[in-house]
Amino acid sequence: MSIGVQPRTEMSDDELIVRFQQTRDTECFAELFARYRRQVYFACKGFFSDGGAAEDATQETFLRAYQNMHRFSGGNFGSWLMRIAKNICIDSWRKRQPETELEPTEANQLPSTEVLDRTSDLRLAVQQVVQEMQGLPPEQRRCVEMKIEGYSYEETAASTGLTVQAVKSHLQNGRRTLWLRMKGTLSQL
Repeated sequence: MSIGVQPRTEMSDDELIVRFQQTRDTECFAELFARYRRQVYFACKGFFSDGGAAEDATQETFLRAYQNMHRFSGGNFGSWLMRIAKNICIDSWRKRQPETELEPTEANQLPSTEVLDRTSDLRLAVQQVVQEMQGLPPEQRRCVEMKIEGYSYEETAASTGLTVQAVKSHLQNGRRTLWLRMKGTLSQL
């Protein structure tokens, strides 16, 4: 060992990574492998109950890390490896899943285009109601919101500091205003 050269086992992850990126020193990568292989293996083993599949995913993880080490630009190396391992496990799992075709009875149970169009129209109408509610006076808006959330007149009155009669009035006026603003939209549904 030459003077001033630190043993790889004493180098930090960052030092090993920089050295590997600069020199492609395989011993630096081997040290990173030794530090992280168990962590990666057990993460893959948690995904697959099969030890062989976990070992394959672990090997593939380190192979991809080796090939893409130039892309690692700092941060937590262990987290980067675990992200690679997770992606490999998901890809491997997808490859193992048999492709299933829809049975004719299942295809008949899919929603029709009319149902999908109606659902889309309803969703847009709800979005418009929410948008129109923003234009209500604050007391009316709060009373309508609380009614939608299921609060009683008494609970709304207690929460807002209004009388029950005032809550009913604000609620009625808020509903009427929304109905008038939404009349064209609601008649199309």
